[in-house]
Amino acid sequence: MRKSLLAAITLVVALVSGTTAYTYYRLAGTGTKMTSAATALVDSLNAEQRQAMLFPYDSDKRVGWHFIPKDERKGLMMRDMTDQQRALTHDLLQVALSQIGYDKTDKIMANEALLKHVQKSGPIRDPLRYYVSIFGEPKEGQRWGLSFEGHHLSLNFVVEGDEVVSSTPQFFATNPAELKEDYHLEGYPQGMAILKKEEDLGLYLINMMAPAQQKVAIISEKSPSEIRNAGETHPPQTAPEGIAWGHLNKNEMATLTTLIDTYISAMPQDVAAKRYAALKEGGWESIHFAWAGGLKKGVPHYYRIQGKTFLIEFVNAQPDVSGNPANHIHCVWRDLQGDFALPAK
Repeated sequence: MRKSLLAAITLVVALVSGTTAYTYYRLAGTGTKMTSAATALVDSLNAEQRQAMLFPYDSDKRVGWHFIPKDERKGLMMRDMTDQQRALTHDLLQVALSQIGYDKTDKIMANEALLKHVQKSGPIRDPLRYYVSIFGEPKEGQRWGLSFEGHHLSLNFVVEGDEVVSSTPQFFATNPAELKEDYHLEGYPQGMAILKKEEDLGLYLINMMAPAQQKVAIISEKSPSEIRNAGETHPPQTAPEGIAWGHLNKNEMATLTTLIDTYISAMPQDVAAKRYAALKEGGWESIHFAWAGGLKKGVPHYYRIQGKTFLIEFVNAQPDVSGNPANHIHCVWRDLQGDFALPAK
């Protein structure tokens, strides 16, 4: 069991034994760190950059998100920043995310250079074609929002005081899922797999199940082509499908727990602990694991993990940039109590 999972479970135990969630979150203070980092970035902007990056908190653009290649997006593109402002943007990302989450984000951005090389494409493939949007004023005591978005990334936060009150949708993707060719590019070794655990643990879990369990867990022989409600403000509110937590054995429970932690661990400890506390309140017994598609790499496959408070979706159905089948991952964590700090619908 990994260190991040043990830390989060220790925190949840502390909450149950008497230490309140509020006390721990105040000690951690990711919201305060984000406000400080965002203020430094905003203070560095000129008038034109401010107009591009800053929006009222209640702007409709705050809940508009997507991860597809787009000619235009909301916010200020990193390409249009100075070197100092790009460094300040990375400072903001490093406090908004855990080291694990920041490393994934950095690699997904850098992967655009690989796509550009293989596709011989123009400016649409650019590691600096990522956009920062701030909603409201990042100031102590005020509620404000942050969006960091571009191809294969959408990270969304709402901060109030020292607390991150919302950290979803949290979307990561990568093409290729695993780099099968050797392009002799520095930093892009053959075998590179940015979201390896997200895929491998899901495949390991479904394949360790007995046939009777698989019959319940597999909801379709065909994988969907995409996650549900992509780009929509609210996550799907359908009933959970697949196999329930209580129908797993201890090894399967441990694997599913580690898979859930793979998504949670993208966030700083206080945000991760908040997610674990909500998960525990909803009850482990409410969690279901559903699978669709093939049971091995190279065949389109999909999984869904759903509890009372959260939804994970993973799909690997598209070919990669070189044409290798089912080698292009999209995955997301959503809050069934409401993304963007909005009431659920």
